[in-house]
Amino acid sequence: MDASTKKKNFKRIAEARTRKVLDMIDLIGNLSNTSFYEYADEEIEAIFDAIQKSLKENKDKFRNDGKTKRRFTL
Repeated sequence: MDASTKKKNFKRIAEARTRKVLDMIDLIGNLSNTSFYEYADEEIEAIFDAIQKSLKENKDKFRNDGKTKRRFTL
């Protein structure tokens, strides 16, 4: 596969997946409507902490050529 095809594939798939993620984030935002939902601040923090963690891990994949190192500490 030549570089031009790989770049086109990346762009096509990246745009589609990014649109899906942004749509899903908007749906999470819809949960803020207190006419329909009840939630605790801790639950909101847990949701956004999980999203932030996943974003960081995946962004690091691009910085490290896809090789992420998970760190473990006690």
